[in-house]
Amino acid sequence: MEDLFYKKLTYILSEDQIKRDELMKNHTTLHIGGAADYFVTPIKTEDVEEVVCLCRQENIPYFILGNGSNLLVSDEGYRGLVINFGEQFSEICVKEDGLVTAQAGVLLGRLANKVAAHSLSGFEFASGIPGSLGGAIAMNAGAYDGEMKQCIVRAMVMDLEGNVLELNNEELELDYRTSVLQTKKYILLEADLKLETGDHEMILEKMKELNARRRDKQPLEQYSCGSTFKRPEGHFAAKLISDAGLKGYQVGGAAVSVKHCGFVVNKDHATAEEFLIVINDVVSIVKDKFNVTLEPEVRFLGEF
Repeated sequence: MEDLFYKKLTYILSEDQIKRDELMKNHTTLHIGGAADYFVTPIKTEDVEEVVCLCRQENIPYFILGNGSNLLVSDEGYRGLVINFGEQFSEICVKEDGLVTAQAGVLLGRLANKVAAHSLSGFEFASGIPGSLGGAIAMNAGAYDGEMKQCIVRAMVMDLEGNVLELNNEELELDYRTSVLQTKKYILLEADLKLETGDHEMILEKMKELNARRRDKQPLEQYSCGSTFKRPEGHFAAKLISDAGLKGYQVGGAAVSVKHCGFVVNKDHATAEEFLIVINDVVSIVKDKFNVTLEPEVRFLGEF
């Protein structure tokens, strides 16, 4: 039987921009996940608008994917369409007075290196975060006393109806690991950052220092989704997990990192089911021992 939805997609995108039954484990930092029904890579805003409108018309669920660094995809995959903002959606434009415009798909490390090359300071904290700009703003990513809220001044987003809106910093409602992009399911297209002119060598040295600290403390040599749990008020997730005796706790191929207990890692060809069991066990045991409820920071895609 002819795939009519696929045929309609080809009216918007070229065939090499559309994949069917694409394994999501190839597109997440966890290297876990079954196949998505459709996987598309738009190159311009108009493409995104048309694809979103087509999905709404055909009642096809869709999901926006950047670098896949904070995502657990079901072993059964995703019954819908994934819109991937990758290299084809990652332009950077450095303007005057420390203003930088970047598209949603640009990797934070590449953006940090670009602005550093122009002696712009204020984005060093993000240089080692393994995500894209879109995902970072959606969850107000942060590290080492920095967060996206500090440098974002404007964002172009698309709402559920395909309308493009311009939002300022306040309208983005950036808070701890959340934003209006999450609460209203907006799609980030591009954003303006306001940075300060600094000393080129000092900027590079700070990035080097922060990345060294990250390598020293985090299990970067293993597949992970980054920090697995949000920081509970008044506590540190990693300490609670360690104090609960869960360092190295393992189910199948998924395990609590022995290097940093705040990370659950894909140690040996883990399944999504095993990974979720470890998360749920950690939450349950920490709750029983300390009466603190850990909340996963990782996002879930598909049926669990």
